[in-house]
Amino acid sequence: MEKKFDVVVAGCGVAGLSAAVAAAEAGARVAILERAPEEERGGQSRYTEAYLRMKSLTEVSDDFETHLAENGSGSIDPELVEQTATDPRGSSLTRSLSLADPNLIERFSDAAPKTIAWLQGIGARFDFLPTQFLTASQPRLLPVGGGQALVDVLAARAEALGVTFFYETTAQSLIRNAQGHVVGLYATARGQGQRELMGSVVLACGGFEGNTEMMTRYVGPRAVYLRPVCKGGYYNRGEGIRMALDIGAAACGEFGSYHAEPVDPRSGVSEPSIFIFPYGILVNADGERFTNEAPTTVDACYEPVTRRIFEQRGGMAWTILDARHTRIPNYRLGIRTDQPPVSAASIAELATKIGVPADRLQATVDSYNAACSGKDWSPLALDGLATQGLNPPKSHWACPLTEGPFHAYPIISANVFTFGGLKINPEAQVLDADGDAISGLYAAGETVGIYYGNYTGATSVLKGLVFGRIAGDTAARALATA
Repeated sequence: MEKKFDVVVAGCGVAGLSAAVAAAEAGARVAILERAPEEERGGQSRYTEAYLRMKSLTEVSDDFETHLAENGSGSIDPELVEQTATDPRGSSLTRSLSLADPNLIERFSDAAPKTIAWLQGIGARFDFLPTQFLTASQPRLLPVGGGQALVDVLAARAEALGVTFFYETTAQSLIRNAQGHVVGLYATARGQGQRELMGSVVLACGGFEGNTEMMTRYVGPRAVYLRPVCKGGYYNRGEGIRMALDIGAAACGEFGSYHAEPVDPRSGVSEPSIFIFPYGILVNADGERFTNEAPTTVDACYEPVTRRIFEQRGGMAWTILDARHTRIPNYRLGIRTDQPPVSAASIAELATKIGVPADRLQATVDSYNAACSGKDWSPLALDGLATQGLNPPKSHWACPLTEGPFHAYPIISANVFTFGGLKINPEAQVLDADGDAISGLYAAGETVGIYYGNYTGATSVLKGLVFGRIAGDTAARALATA
């Protein structure tokens, strides 16, 4: 069954909805595909608090472009990176390099405040609300009501503009004409078979964290120890990335990596994060420390620390705390799990309860305690209270664990989203392997690859909003000039 539109958007999170609304506002006839039923629409966007790395409604953080650029590639010839930055047209080699194009980063930064203003114009509200980070190095602007509020506002606007929604419908492959232009896509609808939806295509259907085969292929066999950070992640199975790569799209982002967040494996709630670990120690299944628990503020260190947890046997660790942490003001902000801690009157009893060797855990705690100065911490600021002569060291909040009851939380690495995706230009056009725009094909959100190494916190949702809007607007303008 064929249906004709001007723009077809795959994905109903904030990236896809932004694309659909922007295209419809420009006068295009728009369809949007959502794998989930209507009551679960929004993908991961509906579950996130949607932190935005902005210091005001009109300014991104001071380190916004720098952090993205510093974590924007692997080991690439620096001369090629410089050429990419100084010559936007470049060559077929530089245009298709797997790196975060400096021109794309600049567009991202410049367009973010305008996107916030656009969202305010359709009913979204923003504020600097409390976050789950007891210590933070960067500001976080939040939508009031979180990601769910953004999904609701954008979906309502799309519906008011006449956008057609296809629920329980999954994009499968792209349709090209004789000239190689993308002119539509094939999709499957639950109980209705295949659909043929014609129009320019915006791919905004997430990464591949919900696809065990792709996770194993790209991240590796240890991906079995990972899980999506929320139930919406299971809908993200990589079709958007795969179908574009199948027609020669350029890849970008670190395919073997993902955004890591420390969560409680016992919990089934959305994002049951454990950000209290800097105030205790982390031990593996052998009862031994393996990393610096507090190298800097928790918002800036939780990802590399969580990656170290993922490397441990079984992909799991325990954070061990004493009663001192319960006197930190608002300490519960750093504990999002709905499961209680394992509690015990002594370290030996705690070891028995959590299944680690009691002698090893006691020795670990004793060594740690001996390396602490005994001074009291300043828990809400970097205090420099470090261990002495301990390997690995602890740089801040190093107080001995002596006060019962002792608490333990299990931690695994959640996969918030995958890093690998498609390469786009600043107009959100998908590029081919020679760095040329594929006519009729656009992408936004986590279908786009931009991250390498350490994730630039609080930019993911913003990236989806910004490039979703750009993709929809670009697609609609291309129709007007065709």
